[in-house]
Amino acid sequence: MTDEKLRIVVVDDHAVMRAGVVALLASEPGIEVVAEAADGRQAVDLVERLAPDVALIDLRMPRLDGVGATAEIVARGARTRVLILTTYETDADIERAVEAGAIGYLLKDTTREQLADAIRAAARGETVLAPRVAQRLVARMRQPTQAALTAREVDVLNAVADGLSNVDIGKRLVIAEATVKTHLLRIFAKLDVSDRTHAVVVALDRGLITRPSR
Repeated sequence: MTDEKLRIVVVDDHAVMRAGVVALLASEPGIEVVAEAADGRQAVDLVERLAPDVALIDLRMPRLDGVGATAEIVARGARTRVLILTTYETDADIERAVEAGAIGYLLKDTTREQLADAIRAAARGETVLAPRVAQRLVARMRQPTQAALTAREVDVLNAVADGLSNVDIGKRLVIAEATVKTHLLRIFAKLDVSDRTHAVVVALDRGLITRPSR
């Protein structure tokens, strides 16, 4: 039916980018942006209240990031499909988003037509990946000998990269300091390093984490 449109929520902490996405979709038949959010917490609340077909979510945001918002939306059993739209394409970012339950991962250089097609595919329950993202995943799968970091180990490494002590990492991730030390020992073993600084350098070089954006 022509009056049945896909209902979309656009989530991005940058107002100009958010407005640009909304403007791009405004001319697409069968797609309607029903709400906007500036952070992950707002996104979760809007999805729960409006039950849109697709939530188009940025990755790096205040209060609750895109991965956290995705995980909450999925955990609450929402029928809304989450489609990540970001500038970040490291292995760690992609894997964390997919593990959280995102059905797709797009980059912000996506064209209007590609974005609209991806939204329609996501609404049908189809996995949608930007070509470069798909290439990274394939390349990752072809390196089975390299031990992969878990999502929690990536969280710990990101905190180390932010300059946090073990105590502060524990507070951020709500885990015991002893657990932080255990994660670090496993990280050192997987990356074949002996200290925190070298672990961060190797992780950045391999795209497992990104430099702090703020």
